[in-house]
Order: sequence, then C-alpha cells, then structure tokens
Amino acid sequence: AVAMQVRTDQLQLLFRQSFLATFGSVGGALALSWLQRDLGNHSVIAPWLIMLCLAGTIRLALFWAYSRSAPEQRTPARWEGVYWVTLVFIAGTWGIGAFLLMSSSNLLSQVITLFFAVGMAGSAISAYSAYRYMPLIAVGLVLLPTTLWLLAQPGTEQRLLAFTTLAFSAFVVRATRELSGALHSLLRLRRELEIEHRIASNAARTDELTGLNNLRAFKEQADTMFAYTRRYGVPLCALLLDIDHFKQINDTHGHAAGDKVLQAVVQRLKTTLREADLCGRLGGEEFGVLLAGTDMHEAVQIAEKLRLAVQAIEVPVNDTTLHVTISVGVAEADLACTDTATLLAQADAAMYQAKSNGRNRVHSSFAQAPGAMACHQ
Repeated sequence: AVAMQVRTDQLQLLFRQSFLATFGSVGGALALSWLQRDLGNHSVIAPWLIMLCLAGTIRLALFWAYSRSAPEQRTPARWEGVYWVTLVFIAGTWGIGAFLLMSSSNLLSQVITLFFAVGMAGSAISAYSAYRYMPLIAVGLVLLPTTLWLLAQPGTEQRLLAFTTLAFSAFVVRATRELSGALHSLLRLRRELEIEHRIASNAARTDELTGLNNLRAFKEQADTMFAYTRRYGVPLCALLLDIDHFKQINDTHGHAAGDKVLQAVVQRLKTTLREADLCGRLGGEEFGVLLAGTDMHEAVQIAEKLRLAVQAIEVPVNDTTLHVTISVGVAEADLACTDTATLLAQADAAMYQAKSNGRNRVHSSFAQAPGAMACHQ
C-alpha cells in the first residue's frame, strides 16, 4: 500500500514539475531556429516547429485531462504509460529536429546546436526527476543524435564536443540517480509518517481493550452528532449502560475474567447496534451510545434488544461460566436539552434508577417530566 501511494505521489509531482517544460521545449526550439537562420538548414525549421507545437499540444491536453480527472482516477496505471508516450514524442522530436537543423559543415552551427541540446537535457533533470528513468530517456533522445554524429566526424573539434557532451551525460546519470532516489525516500518517509500519525492518533482515541471510542473521542463525536441533529431537526437519543456486579466479577474471578466479560459485552454491542450509531467506553464497565434519527420508543426497543443480547452471554472462566447482565438508561434530547452533557446526564440518571430497581432492566427518562421514569424489562 505504501509503495502504491509513493508511486501516486511521484505521478503528482511529475505533473507539477514538468508543466513548464512543454513551453520550454518550444521556446528553446524557436530560439535555436532564430540563431541558425543563416547557418543551418532552413528547410527543417518550419516542419520541426510544427511537430514540436503538435507534441506540445498533445502534452497540454494530457495535463488538462489529468487536472480534470477525479482524485481517485489519478493512478499510475492510468497515466504513466500515456505520459511516457508524450515524453518520447516531444524529446525525440526535439533531438532529431535539432540534429537536422544543424549544418554539417559549419562548426559554429554545431556548437550552437549542442549548446541548446545540453541546456534542454539539463532542464530535463528538474522536470522529470520524480521518475529515475524519465530524465535519462529525455537526455538520450535530445543529445544522442547530435553527439553520435559529432563523434563519428574526423575533425578534432567535433570529437572534443562529443566527448564533452558524453561527460556531461555521465554527470546527468549520476545526478538523476541521486535526486530521484532522494525524492523517492522523502515521499516514502512522508507516507510512513502519515501512517504512524494515524496509528498514534487512533490509539489516542481508542480504548485499547475493547477497540471502542474512548471517553475523549466519544464526547467529541457526540458533540458533532448533537449539533447535526439540532441543525436538521433529527431526533437524538442516548443510552448509558453499565455491567451489573462487575466489581464482584473482578474480585471473585480476577481482572482477566473481567476483561473477557468486557470484550464479550462489546462484541454484542457491535453486532446489535447499527453502523451509524456512536458507541464508546466511558470508563470501567460503563458504555455510552448515541442514536441519531431515533426517537424514544425506538431507542427503548434498541436498549431492550441490547439487554437481551448481553443476557445471553456465557463467559467460560476456569471451571465456571459467567452470566452477564446490564442496566440501561435511555434519554431523548428535547428542545430543553442544550448539549450532549445534559443528555448523557439524563441517561445516567435513568441508568442508576434501573440499578436501584433491581438491575438487568431498561429505564427511560422523560425530560418534560423530570420525576417520571419508565421501566422496561
């Protein structure tokens, strides 16, 4: 996964870095053609510039299509291949056109052509450094036609120019390898740091034993859910549930048995609650649940379903089997309820009423009649 993310980052960097290279290649060709107007082969200028403009137009169309595509569609599999085609087209056109434009009998024309070719090759390092082999291919296509021809000439000056260019090419190969390697390492490091940050952030917001939201994460998400339901007029209910006689379980069977009970209860919570419901461990054996889009009647039904699901739990511990029950308090956020703290306080009061009345039951709290409680078992 990290390797694919790094490739995607490389692709994005490539498109950002090489945008201006399209204009640079056409601009360099125009300048070289102007300097060669009295030295080189005039008949080559017009076809060469037309081909470069065509290659540049194709490249710009590629950039436009990439920028207009959805982020999830900007994948290496979709764009790398077509980018390579445009690279070979524009670099090959530049290198062959410059070679054909150069005069075979005028040393000044050869020097000017080679100077521009070396400049174009140098710019390829910065434009395509996101990929190790792209600068090398671009440099080769731009420099090789002229360099190989000069190397084959009998004149000392031409061979000296060719050897100088080959030495520059060797430098380009080394610089490209180091720069591309450094960029790849930086991109990989960034992705690994992002993953580590997510893991650390998730660990700071998740209860280690149960995997549920911890108190801090639950309250943050609860506030967001409360604000949403108030804005759109959606009903909201809270459940607070507590495992009955949990301290006795720990004292009698040990904390390892208590941990098993907690995990078993959480497993029933996860399978019984809906995906959109918010659930968290508020501390010890107490859990909180927020039900958006749920009125009191539906919330009580869900709470009762939870109570029955937990009541069916059998936790084997040593030579005995533990049976678990919960007490649940239910509250609904009416217009008088100003925040999640108030809503949870009402659910908490209902839960303690359930415990006072014998445990293993559901109690609902009605804010419009603070003293009224409904009992369900």
